[in-house]
Amino acid sequence: MNLHLTSTITMPEHKLRREVVELCRLTGKPLLKLSTKDYIDHGMRHYVEQFGSAGLVNIEVFNELQHTITGWPGGKPNSDDTLRPERAKPFPKRVVVFSPHPDDDVISMGGTIRRLIQQGNDVHVAYETSGDIAVNDDEVTRFMHFIKGFNQLFANGADEVIGRVYQQMKQFMEKKREAERETYGDNKYLHPTQMDPVMADIPEVLTLKGLIRRGEARLACAYNNIPSDHIHFLDLPFYESGTIEKLPMTEQDVQPIQKLLSTIQPHQIYVAADLADPHGTHRKCTDAVLAAIDEEKHLDAEWLADCRVWMYRGAWAEWDIADIEMCVPMSPEELREKRNAILKHQSQMESAPFLGNDERLFWQRAEDRNRETARRYDELGLACYEAMEAFVEYHF
Repeated sequence: MNLHLTSTITMPEHKLRREVVELCRLTGKPLLKLSTKDYIDHGMRHYVEQFGSAGLVNIEVFNELQHTITGWPGGKPNSDDTLRPERAKPFPKRVVVFSPHPDDDVISMGGTIRRLIQQGNDVHVAYETSGDIAVNDDEVTRFMHFIKGFNQLFANGADEVIGRVYQQMKQFMEKKREAERETYGDNKYLHPTQMDPVMADIPEVLTLKGLIRRGEARLACAYNNIPSDHIHFLDLPFYESGTIEKLPMTEQDVQPIQKLLSTIQPHQIYVAADLADPHGTHRKCTDAVLAAIDEEKHLDAEWLADCRVWMYRGAWAEWDIADIEMCVPMSPEELREKRNAILKHQSQMESAPFLGNDERLFWQRAEDRNRETARRYDELGLACYEAMEAFVEYHF
């Protein structure tokens, strides 16, 4: 089994598009205003000679980019799909969105998910890891207070299991806070999201943290009208080290993904290719999905013949304009709906442990990134939208 497929991902060449888009950047001009002189001055005379005029080169690249834009990410039924990034048939499509953490789906492609659902596609979301270590201890304390209060109100505090586990968790949290005070002193309160953990969480705390993230993911899915039986928590083993440093990926990480794919037999798969993720979780999750696809390919699975894989990026980076092969626009209202779904993940707001050096919250990063993509399309002289989500096709 090949467990290192991300090293084989290559970007589409799009050589002409790439060089002409760069020429637009150098000259500060939109595509359709590039002149013969611009091409000659920047060592690109050969394109003018090849196409016959600068105008014809401009139109060629303009059309290429224009045809990446679609309001129908699942394909538009009963329409000519010759120049569309997604095929019209079959419709509706079965779709699986793989999300490395329980919020990457809405951060990276929340607008596209809503479009897919609103247009009648059958959308499943598969959360690959629990995301437990990315929950701040204060969130655990808040939920512990709730659990204790709930138990006292509705069970007269008589539940021995809750009482025993609660006391065990309470003692651990007190011990952990004391260790943090000894290590960081007042600095803990200056930079609470930048601290390295001083103690690995006990299994009960990790379980509660994972439960918190599951609840948030379910809320976001409900907001996007995804049925509960279309939400899949895979809890891949490589993530469950309890620390930032993850375990090696094995076949045990690939098998649940392969089982899910063979059961659903999707027409579309969306997978994270945000390899700039500083902790490497996205890369391993992508490896696992692509390895599962590879295994199905070796088994000659018939469903793969009618399936496309689209790669998205998220909070850490975006595709280069020249690489984009499908771009889904959003109106101001649609961008706000995407934000609302992201905000369902309350544990990942200000108190999230791994926000990194970027002070923006995840919803702010997502909006800025999506608006920047729209701005770049606008600068090239294409349609002007509020925001856009971008994808590149993976060919297996």
